[in-house]
Amino acid sequence: MNKLLKVLSLSLTTIIAANVAVAVAGEYPEKTITYVIPFGPGGESDITARFQQKLFQEKYDKTMIVSNKPGGGGAVAWAQLNSLKKDGYTVMGMNLPHIILKPRQKDVGFKTKDIKSVYIFQHTPDALAVKKDSPFKTLKDLVDYAKSHPGQVTLSGSGKGSANHLLQVMLNNEAGIKTTYVAMKGAAASVNAASAGHVSAAATYSTMGAKYEDNIRLLAVGTEERVARFPDVPTFKELGYDIAGGGAFRGIAMPDGTPEEARQKMSDIMKELNTDPGFVKQMESLGFTLLNIPVSETAAFIEKKTAYFVAKAKLAGILK
Repeated sequence: MNKLLKVLSLSLTTIIAANVAVAVAGEYPEKTITYVIPFGPGGESDITARFQQKLFQEKYDKTMIVSNKPGGGGAVAWAQLNSLKKDGYTVMGMNLPHIILKPRQKDVGFKTKDIKSVYIFQHTPDALAVKKDSPFKTLKDLVDYAKSHPGQVTLSGSGKGSANHLLQVMLNNEAGIKTTYVAMKGAAASVNAASAGHVSAAATYSTMGAKYEDNIRLLAVGTEERVARFPDVPTFKELGYDIAGGGAFRGIAMPDGTPEEARQKMSDIMKELNTDPGFVKQMESLGFTLLNIPVSETAAFIEKKTAYFVAKAKLAGILK
C-alpha cells in the first residue's frame, strides 16, 4: 500500500508539473501577472513597479497588477513568497540589503537562500546630502570639521541597521572621523531634518537628491562612476574614500518551484522593460542607476553582496 501511495504521489506531482510547464510553454505572457511589492505605496520600490506596470501593458497588451503587502520592512511578504502560486505569473519585489541582513538579525520567517531571484534591475546609490545653504560646500569641508570637532557632526538616516546607517559607519572609517548617527523614520524624514538644519547632513540616496533638489545638495555619491542625474557630483572614490557598492538594490523573485522556463521568460521580460530608452531616461531622471542582471547571474550577485553587506554590518555592530 505504501508503495502504491508513493507511486500515485509521484504521478500526481509529475502531472502537476507538466500542466504548469504547458501553462508557460506557449506565448508568454498569456494572462495577468501579479506583482507583489513588500512595502507600502509611494516608496521607491512601489514607484518603480508602477512605471514597469505601465510599460509592460504597452509592450505586451497584458495586465500587470501591482499589489502592496507592507510589514516588517519587507519581511512579512518575503516570508510568504514561497507559499504563493508557482504558475509563472506571480512575482515579488526583492531588495538588498534587506533580504541579507534581516534574517541574520532575528527570525523573520525566511532565509536569504529562500528568496529565488529572477532579475536585478536597479540600484539606489548612497549619497551624502546637506541643506542648500550649508557651510559645508564640499565633502572635504565636512570631513575637516568633523576631524576638529569629534562627534559634533550629525548624520541623519532612515532607521538603524539600514543602508544609510552603513554609509555613516563607512564614512567614519574611511575618513578617520567620528560622526553621530541620528536614526529617523524614513528617508523623507531624514532629508527634511537635514534641509531644516536639525542635523549636519543626511546619509541618504541619490534619488532623494532628485526629489528634494530645491532643499538639499549632494556632496558625494557611492558609485563607481558618477550618477547620470548628477554629473557634477563626485563619487566618494574620486575623493579618496573607498565607498561604493552600497545603497539599495532592487529586483524581483518568484516562488520556489516556479518552472525554470517561466523564470527565464520573466527575466527576459524585465530586461526588455529595463532597457527601453524611454524607461531608462525616466528612471535616470529620478536619480536611479539601472542594472541588468539576468536570472543566470542573480545568485552570484547576491552572494557577492552578502559578503559585502555582512562585513559592513559587523563593522557597524549591527551583526555579531
